[in-house]
Amino acid sequence: MTDVSTPDVTLTASAAKRINAILAKQDGAAYLRVSVEGGGCSGFSYKFDFAPEANGDDLVIERDGARVLIDEMSLEFLKGSEIDFANELIGAAFKIKNPNATSGCGCGTSFSV
Repeated sequence: MTDVSTPDVTLTASAAKRINAILAKQDGAAYLRVSVEGGGCSGFSYKFDFAPEANGDDLVIERDGARVLIDEMSLEFLKGSEIDFANELIGAAFKIKNPNATSGCGCGTSFSV
């Protein structure tokens, strides 16, 4: 497990606040897991899940008590990214600002590299 001191991926205060609120309502979930999967309209898509514990190859990011897991394979696509939570007129959602993405789709959940 990689320590939180690595700057590979960061969390905004807004994302940390929302993660804490969500995890408080999820029985047995101690972490939000963010991963990258093949698929989506641009080639890759972000996936958000809950996890009770970290795996050995997970990067653990922590801010203000919120803890996020990213597996080693997904980290290759997410290095340098910022996880944010935006509450906009059209809806509220987690947003990933990914410097590795060369293009994305309108929904913001898929990208290409």
